[in-house]
Amino acid sequence: MPIRILIAEDQQLVRQGLAALLKAEDVEIVGEAEDGEAAVAAARALRPDIVLMDLSMPALDGVEATRRIKRAVPQVRVLILTVANCERRVAEALRAGADGYALKKLGHEQLMAAIHAVRAGRTYLGPGLDEAQVREFLETAEPPSPSLTAREREVLRLIAQGQKNREIAELLSIAIKTVETHRTKIMQKLDLHNSAELAAYAIRRGLIE
Repeated sequence: MPIRILIAEDQQLVRQGLAALLKAEDVEIVGEAEDGEAAVAAARALRPDIVLMDLSMPALDGVEATRRIKRAVPQVRVLILTVANCERRVAEALRAGADGYALKKLGHEQLMAAIHAVRAGRTYLGPGLDEAQVREFLETAEPPSPSLTAREREVLRLIAQGQKNREIAELLSIAIKTVETHRTKIMQKLDLHNSAELAAYAIRRGLIE
């Protein structure tokens, strides 16, 4: 039987490219999701064999989406597919329940090897990642990340990208005062004090790449 795959990726061209790349294989693309919340909903509804999950997405990032998918449908395998070459992020994804982590620069054969590995129940770490460092991060206790709402995460991502309050308000179709309120709450929750610190946090957490 074909491997049933859900593609969770916010860039349409990347989704289309992955679907085209896998079309010739023994694979069925059962759905696509353009943000983390849609990925969780689709995984629950479609019960794919594997979710190909990007890390940096609107609404929920890939780590939180993976955590929720694994909670709801633990039999679904999640393969993180991202440009974020960061062993700390690998460890965060694995803690959340991811079955594999690979970089988007993978070739076709390597991608299929990753898919077959996680389908078989093995943990896959792609080329270019330091497995020893990943294990070190996994063994090191890390304080939990403060919980941000989906809207707060979106505002944080836009702040980190250099958008001003007025620009964020226009992009999200909300009032400037609402943006300011979100910014204040984010800073309080994360104990951060300016836009530079917010941007650094967002990069560490993979909200932007």
